[in-house]
Amino acid sequence: MTAPQTGPAQRPSRRSFLALAGAGTAGSLAAFAGLPAFTAAAAEPDRPAADPRTDQAAAVRLWYTAPASADAMIQQGLPVGNGRIGALVSGDPAAEALYVTDSTLWTGTLNDVLDDDGQFPYERVEFGSLTQLAHVGVEIPAHTSDTVTGYRRTLDLSNGLVTATYKQGGATYTREVYASHPDDAIVLHLSASGHGSHTGRITLAGTHGETAAGDASDGTLSFAAAFDNDLRYAAAVTATSSTGTIDVTATAIEFTGCTDLTVVFSGGTDYAPDPDRGYRAPSLDPLALARTKARAAARHSPAALRGTHVADYRRLFDAMTLSLGSSSEQQRQADTWTRLQARAQDGAAPDPELEASYLQFGRYLMICGSRDSVPMGLQSLWLDGNDPDWMGDYHTDINVQMNYWMADRTALPGCFDAFTDYCLAQLPSWEKNTLKLFNDPRNRFRNSSGKVAGWAVAFSTNIHGGSGWWWHPAANAWLSNTLFAHYEYTQDARTLARIYPLLKGACEFWQARLVSMTVTDPATGNAREVLVDDKDWSPEQGPQDALGNTYSQELVWALFGNFRTAAAALGKDADLARTLGDLRDRLYLPQISPTSGWLEEWMSPDNLGEDQHRHLSPLIGFFPGDRITLDSSPADLVTAVRTLLTARGMNSYGWANAWRALCWARLHDAEKAYQLVTTNLRPSTSNSNGSALNLFDIYQVEENRSIFQIDANFGTPSAMVEMLVYSRPGRIELLPALPAAWADSGSITGVGARGGFTVDLSWRDGRVREAVVRSVGGRSTQVVAGGSVRTVRTEPGGKVTLRF
Repeated sequence: MTAPQTGPAQRPSRRSFLALAGAGTAGSLAAFAGLPAFTAAAAEPDRPAADPRTDQAAAVRLWYTAPASADAMIQQGLPVGNGRIGALVSGDPAAEALYVTDSTLWTGTLNDVLDDDGQFPYERVEFGSLTQLAHVGVEIPAHTSDTVTGYRRTLDLSNGLVTATYKQGGATYTREVYASHPDDAIVLHLSASGHGSHTGRITLAGTHGETAAGDASDGTLSFAAAFDNDLRYAAAVTATSSTGTIDVTATAIEFTGCTDLTVVFSGGTDYAPDPDRGYRAPSLDPLALARTKARAAARHSPAALRGTHVADYRRLFDAMTLSLGSSSEQQRQADTWTRLQARAQDGAAPDPELEASYLQFGRYLMICGSRDSVPMGLQSLWLDGNDPDWMGDYHTDINVQMNYWMADRTALPGCFDAFTDYCLAQLPSWEKNTLKLFNDPRNRFRNSSGKVAGWAVAFSTNIHGGSGWWWHPAANAWLSNTLFAHYEYTQDARTLARIYPLLKGACEFWQARLVSMTVTDPATGNAREVLVDDKDWSPEQGPQDALGNTYSQELVWALFGNFRTAAAALGKDADLARTLGDLRDRLYLPQISPTSGWLEEWMSPDNLGEDQHRHLSPLIGFFPGDRITLDSSPADLVTAVRTLLTARGMNSYGWANAWRALCWARLHDAEKAYQLVTTNLRPSTSNSNGSALNLFDIYQVEENRSIFQIDANFGTPSAMVEMLVYSRPGRIELLPALPAAWADSGSITGVGARGGFTVDLSWRDGRVREAVVRSVGGRSTQVVAGGSVRTVRTEPGGKVTLRF
């Protein structure tokens, strides 16, 4: 790392502010619309005239009776984020702490020099790691814990606000924290009533050894530095008050006698989604931009800043509503951690409002973590150190895909765009690395045909076009299928045209990779030629040199089908589509093991891995795929799915439980799906799997160590929605797996349905009362409720109301 830049910078003019990103860079970024990185705002955001906060009595909240402990921020800190920068907030009256992460603050490189085994290095230097940007502290020495009473800390999911309130010396103190997307800043506002005031200081510290410097001329405290990979970054904080005094010293911002205090943080990097420039925006000045953005936001009143944020946040959050029934008054009166513990007791009554809050917390994290920047990895925007396990990367064998299953289902389709944009920005580098490195003779997964085309990635990817760990041939298919599923929800031809190169390149890779082999048809005893995946691994277990594992076969089968649909819709590549159709017809598809009765994971009747392995790789054609369905597949095939799923067990890591719950929902086993949801809601204690106090999903990696991993916070809500609405193009099932705990009455609105629809749904006594099907691009679908099947026809923008 180069030496931090601690000196003051010349204050930029309005003209230089608007040019900070650079005209050349802006043009290159336009090719990857939606991923602008840290750039100057195009225009001043709209400022609502009225307070846009929802009725406080109706707001969905998580709340706690104590601040977060400084040594347990990942389990106790409350998250805020604007899709690019995020923070964990402690809420400590005497020592407020914000741990800030920028989604693009990655060490590492393209990582295109293989190890001796033909695989990629997987460490923090060449592959790299996501790291924190800064720590912001607000110290108020007089507000120690032994002097305050009535403390309450809240995450208001309805308005996107973290608050803390307490009393001291006859005064009531309130602080609000949020990360504003329109102002691209984190805002902390402190206020007091009853003659109270705040006296203390604000500090800013880098997490890589940077020292912040104060600049009294512009009222900021800031730092800037660069990594060895030439990624430049900076952070700045400023403060305003209508009362008291504020002084900027060399190392802090000091405030005295302030009834109100507004602290504004901004920061970022010069990362850009431009492989031709090494994923950098060379003309961007992160320090100047951070200072400018912090000062620009601080010029507005606290009410205007909050109103701008809340209006923007609610535009997304209010797109879906949810009621799973009513909790008891006793449950409502308890804080969130007490409710989690009570719900986990044997024989405890359901707490449907808590469970609905958990789903809405997932939507909150999606809004905070996935807007206009790189997508969410293993921990998204929330770190408590610079050494996240697995580097906080993008795991391509379930985790990054699971992060985005929820977006369309829960009325947040725009939050999916970060994933699309990332894949497109990385594609040129992925293609170069594949052609250059995949058929390296040391790579045990290389194509035995000697041919290579298209693109592939490893089990882990970074933001610099690089891969890590081992090559993962089927990842290109799973990433492409995930992108295509988003199109199925939206029916947006522009989306399809954007992802088409990814689909086509993945298909070309598999054209070169598939090998022919002879198998005996168990039904007829006749020999036939089939196409299978070359030597490969079924994540993350079993032999590494097996041909034709079910995971890859199912993904490629779906990929070829999706490409044919895309090519027809766009009027492209008809010959290639026919060729791939022929290859698809020749693909080997899994059989039922005569030994176990399970769907085979390998081309063998024997299980070659762990019976209760966390991954459900052989069931990927059942979920998230649709090759096997409950309503259209042979009964013995569905039974084989159920038998394997049963063998895998009901207690694993959070993300694995979520995948199991989704499969049980598709099998219409409501109680098993619900059991897995409540398993993930169990409080994590002594490093166990489960939900932390702040509802982050905790993953036990060793007996005495656990980490936060975010995918279950999205996978579990996905399962909850799947229990209420299942869809595939041409079919929507209502209440396919409604558990008894939610059966009395409930409703959900805004649910995305594949085929181009959204669904509003209400029920009572376990039966659908009314459903409103709206078209966002679809024209016809079957709607199934109980024993009733109805055909809905409408034009895009239209709706049909069904009563049962």
